[in-house]
Amino acid sequence: MKFSLIPRYAFRDFSDISPDFLRKLGVRFLMLDLDNTIASYREHSPAGSIKKWVADMRANGIELYFVSNSTRRIRVDTFAQALDIRFIKGARKPSTKGLLQAMEQAGFSANMSAFLGDQIFTDTLAANLASVTSIIVKPRSIKNPFFFLRYIAEAPFRAVCLRRMTNSGVLKRCVNE
Repeated sequence: MKFSLIPRYAFRDFSDISPDFLRKLGVRFLMLDLDNTIASYREHSPAGSIKKWVADMRANGIELYFVSNSTRRIRVDTFAQALDIRFIKGARKPSTKGLLQAMEQAGFSANMSAFLGDQIFTDTLAANLASVTSIIVKPRSIKNPFFFLRYIAEAPFRAVCLRRMTNSGVLKRCVNE
């Protein structure tokens, strides 16, 4: 477990992450934050683009699992059921408990796992503490003033990765091991 607020990789959007990229890292299990990572808070069911991305991941041998801090059962259940993805809600990230529980339930080790989120202080920190590959994306929507302030505070940590992005939006490794 390593305390670090710097994500290992950064992308503009979850849909920019390909199965080939994950396979090259040895990742076979991708844990996902739901709110503002895969869908904005205003989306109440998965859009076609989300369904297509999930299908592509599955077709290429990547298992998916939601690990959400949300305690709103209906929202998490709706997305999980529509996409046929198992989930843990109320994970309390940056605690690693939810990530470790998901890996145990799915039968994957940390070196075969990654976590994708939109927040440095919860998602990236939890992934790094759990010794899984941390991947950050830009939030889907920033309407809440509290979230806006938090994203400003996260900017220096995001910048470490964003400086290493290529012009196409595909990233270079943000952190050297």
